[in-house]
Amino acid sequence: MEFSMKDFWNGSRRALARAITIVENEQDGYEEIMKEIYHHTGRAQVIGVTGAPGAGKSTLSDNLVKFYRKMGKTVGVCAIDPTSPFTGGAILGDRIRMNDLTLDQGVYIRSMGTRGSLGGLSRKTADAVKLMDAWGLDVIFIETVGVGQSEVDIVKNADTTLIVLVPGLGDDIQAIKAGILEIGDVYTINKCDRDGADRLNVEIEMMLDLGEAKDWRPPIARTIANEGKGIEDVVNGLNEHRKYLEESGLLEERRRERVKSEMAEMIHDRISRHVMEEITESGKFADYVERVYERQTDPYTVVDSIVGDIFK
Repeated sequence: MEFSMKDFWNGSRRALARAITIVENEQDGYEEIMKEIYHHTGRAQVIGVTGAPGAGKSTLSDNLVKFYRKMGKTVGVCAIDPTSPFTGGAILGDRIRMNDLTLDQGVYIRSMGTRGSLGGLSRKTADAVKLMDAWGLDVIFIETVGVGQSEVDIVKNADTTLIVLVPGLGDDIQAIKAGILEIGDVYTINKCDRDGADRLNVEIEMMLDLGEAKDWRPPIARTIANEGKGIEDVVNGLNEHRKYLEESGLLEERRRERVKSEMAEMIHDRISRHVMEEITESGKFADYVERVYERQTDPYTVVDSIVGDIFK
């Protein structure tokens, strides 16, 4: 299918889908697309939704999208699914769970694989979010797979991070204290009709008290997402945080940090590709591997030598 920037700017959903595919797969012209849309980004409210697997993130996101739609906002969802390290395929189950939203012209849902990224966020997630933003969506949700500690990566991509917790996971706080409490801007105890919701609430409050005092204290909302209960409280928390970010100047600070991090990653990516192409095409790499394997030399000496030769 031919891609046209004119169709993209005219609001064609197909053109948006095609643009994301081109950028995600780094097909010819992907950089030109990103260069053209970049000046039109930075307007959307970007919300990261994360938490342990089984916490009900997709059901909650589904309800949040519907609530924002009632407020007259257009919404994008970037749902990250784990990619198989063997086949490269992803489950992409969020598309199935959010099926009733796909008919709404004011909602755009895109499932993306992690592509081996440890943080559960593909490098291309940020690009997909930019494309949705430039296309004109008001609110964009990034929903992650919930793979554990490296969920902190979501901070690099979202303005506001919503942590979804659920009572009854055994030692509840163990599942969330590994860095995840430090990144939450809003907390939601989902499935709060279960035993242990009060205890979990107290534990989160205690951990927030232990942290250093900040101007923003994350609110804790309680929801039963599959019944649509408590959704308004979550949205109020998200909107209050957005207001706080804008008034405190923290939104600007976070986005500047994001630009810095993205550029550093791009430089790293370009250099490593260049180095690998140089030594692979010359056939030297296989020779280096063999010599290191045979213990004739060591990897540190080889890498110093390769990098030194290339940057002479």
